[in-house]
Formats: sequence, C-alpha cells, structure tokens
Amino acid sequence: MATDAFARAKVNLTLHVTGRRADGYHLLDSLVVFAGVGDSVTAQDGAMSLTVDGPEAQALVGENLVTRAAALMGGARLHLEKRLPVASGIGGGSADAAATLRALERMGRPLPDPAAVLGLGADVPVCLLGRAVRMTGVGEGLEPVAVPPAWLVLANPRVAVSTPQVFRTLDGFGPPMPEVPAFADALALARWLHTTRNDMEPAAIRIAPVIADVKAALTALPGCLFARMSGSGATCFGLFGTEAEARAGAAALPAEWWTAAAPMEG
Repeated sequence: MATDAFARAKVNLTLHVTGRRADGYHLLDSLVVFAGVGDSVTAQDGAMSLTVDGPEAQALVGENLVTRAAALMGGARLHLEKRLPVASGIGGGSADAAATLRALERMGRPLPDPAAVLGLGADVPVCLLGRAVRMTGVGEGLEPVAVPPAWLVLANPRVAVSTPQVFRTLDGFGPPMPEVPAFADALALARWLHTTRNDMEPAAIRIAPVIADVKAALTALPGCLFARMSGSGATCFGLFGTEAEARAGAAALPAEWWTAAAPMEG
C-alpha cells in the first residue's frame, strides 16, 4: 500500500543569525511558518528507488535528501512530485525529507531519533513538526507559536543561491529576535516584523542583486503588508491579509518568475 505526504514550503518570516559554534555551525533565531503550497512524496514497500517528476523536477540533480531520509527508516520505493524551486530558501529539500519520514511513519515504521533527523539538515526537524515555531540553536530548538490568519505570495526569480556561500558573506552576528507576542491579525504581525531582521538578506543580495528587485516588486503590490527574503534566498515573501489580494498580487508579478499565492499555515 502506498502512503502520501505533503511537503509544504517553509518560510522564515525572520532569521536572526546570533553567533557561530566552535564546530562552525551558525546559531539561528527564526520565526518559521508554512505555506499551503509544496511538493508531494509517495512511499511504498520495496527496494530503495526514487522517481521524480513535476514542474521543477529538471532542476533536481545529485544526491537527494528524500533517499537519505528513507535510508534512516529502512528504505522504500519513493516518488517525488517536485513543485517548489530548488535551492530557493523555502526548505524544499528539507520539506521533502520530512515528508518522506512522515510517509514511512504512516507505514508503521518508527521515526529516527531527533539527532539523526537534525543530521539531515537544520530545517528538517521544523519541517517534520510542520507548524509555526520559534526555531533556535542550529535548528533543534522548536517553540510553538500562534500566528494569525494571513496569505503569502512567494516569488523566486529563477536564481539558485548557495546557503554556504551566503553564510560566508555574512556581515556578522546580531542580537536575538524579540519575544513573539500574540498577534491580533496580519497587520499586527506585519508591524512586529518591521522590528525584526533576516540577517542573510544583505549577503544574498550581494550575491544575487535581483533579490532586491523581487522584494521591491512584492512591496509595491496592492495589499502587501510586509515583504522580505525567506531563508538564504532567493525566494521572497509578501504578507497579505486576504486571499483575493494575494492571488491578484501573484498574478501581477513577472511571468518568468516562479510565483505562488498560498495561505500562511501555522
């Protein structure tokens, strides 16, 4: 019997880089949410194999986190429907790995221990949890938070950005994120976001200046309450209060970009 799992896009509404451990891993403080758009993983018993299709499948080359995740749970026959752009700052590979773990868990297999899950990547634990959190440390600290109903427009200019390169280009470290309050609505969230940062955004823009154009285009859309780069880029998000504004905004962006309007999910 085959089991399916949805791999939702992970969005860093904030991303404060607060330091670096002796082993070289950076310390993060981030408000992470999910968007109702993503990839799909199908798993069934059998020898390890992976097939991939979908609109973004062609960009997926080399080792895949899906097979690494499945290997932790004994392997399986896997199929990945790839809809999220690769190396885009919205956790596509990590979400796929987490979806693989969930699909195999539904087949009755025990999940790997937390250290093994974290070993797949800093974003895999939060993607496995699958809800809004304040993420700290190197990805192991996950404190659930409440976020208000809202919509996101995601936009990627078809530029892949290397996360290690962005970390190497960082200006330095900053203070932690302020405490996350209770948000009455999307506007309250937007106002709070103005007091926060994505410390990777300036470095990513130096590497791929088009990111600044994407952020500006989102900011200019009617109804956009706030815009910022997610993760290490190049995908940026715009925060909207209503579905109609988000869908109209996504439709107005350049056709050559990857874009999506989706509910923000906590």
